[in-house]
Amino acid sequence: MIVELVSTGTELLLGQIVNTNAPFLAARLNELGFSVLYQTTVGDNRERMRNVLTAALERADIVITSGGLGPTQGDITKEVTASLLERKMYLHQASAERIEKYFAERHLCMPDNNLRQAMMPEGAKIVDNTCGTAPGVIVEEESTGKIIINLPGPPHELSAMFKISIVPYLIERFGIQGSIVSRVLRTYGIGESSLEERIKKYILAQSNPTLALLARNGEIHVRITARAENEAEALKLIDALENKIRPELDEYIFGTNEETLEMVVGNLLLNKSLSIALAESCTSGLVTSLITDVAGSSGYLTGSIVCYSNSVKIEQVGVPENIIAVKGAVSRETAEFMAQGIREKFQTGIGLSVTGIAGPGGATADKPVGLVYIAIDGPAGLTCFEHHFNGTRTNIKHRTALAALNHLRQYLLSI
Repeated sequence: MIVELVSTGTELLLGQIVNTNAPFLAARLNELGFSVLYQTTVGDNRERMRNVLTAALERADIVITSGGLGPTQGDITKEVTASLLERKMYLHQASAERIEKYFAERHLCMPDNNLRQAMMPEGAKIVDNTCGTAPGVIVEEESTGKIIINLPGPPHELSAMFKISIVPYLIERFGIQGSIVSRVLRTYGIGESSLEERIKKYILAQSNPTLALLARNGEIHVRITARAENEAEALKLIDALENKIRPELDEYIFGTNEETLEMVVGNLLLNKSLSIALAESCTSGLVTSLITDVAGSSGYLTGSIVCYSNSVKIEQVGVPENIIAVKGAVSRETAEFMAQGIREKFQTGIGLSVTGIAGPGGATADKPVGLVYIAIDGPAGLTCFEHHFNGTRTNIKHRTALAALNHLRQYLLSI
């Protein structure tokens, strides 16, 4: 069954709120085996909304809307749906009573316009709202077999209604549609075009499973998606294709699905019983922050110092004053002394340092914006990496932090 999601609300088009309903619905529907092939966003305009719903009904079996079921004059989704399907609106008494009870239980005075939420298209199935006042609506068009489902816009209301009422309805109405399962291979250190070249033959030959490349915050994700009668069969298809792809990308793959670099690094430190301390200059503690985003990071992170000034590098981290005077704060030598110094200061298994020029100022002819040194000192010895990043100050800091985590990952794997 083909599904189109229609998100309504001018605030979405203005960028005033982020649409979290569409990804939630898409993920849940795909788990049920429904094919979400289209997503549309339309403002609170009757003519444009009618045009969008008309187009959606022409190309999808089920159209699910979110938003526009509130009490104000701008909440028109249900009315446009009724008009399009030539259904008259009537006051659904049970819904009206439920709304009145909702306000009474909270000792609130109910505005008269809240009864607009109890106005329903004739012949529609009414879906209770367990978290709010706006009921949902299911309208089945017998002549075409098409269905429009109106869901409320507030995410907590929509998700509860979908799980409690819509999922059982879809399963009862259409049965099990099979299973659509995805697995994401997360890579770092290779560009999108270079990655594509390595697995191009599999991309060109794809059918089921399908392959897609996605650039995400400095990483490149390889998404493998399979359709089968059940999840187990879909996973077998994914496993078979992944086994072909991995040899081409193995050095760059650091995790799957929700695994982040900081999670992978944390697990490696725990498994190897190693502690870590960090000395950060241009990243200002960002690497440490990412590491501590992982629950349980106190099991391996001992401490860190943001050594932004030269005096802190010298007095707190142990960089020799003459090294900074001769080589500069942004240099391979300074980074190496920082890694060694922080490791010795905190008596840890690993010392990691970062120094660089995030910009937009501070550059020289031989030390441009984006020049970064990342050093690691530990059981495998002292090593240092030079990078040249571009972008805004924030971009450079973020890319440096990811590079530091990836170098740490590789270092730990070598032990």
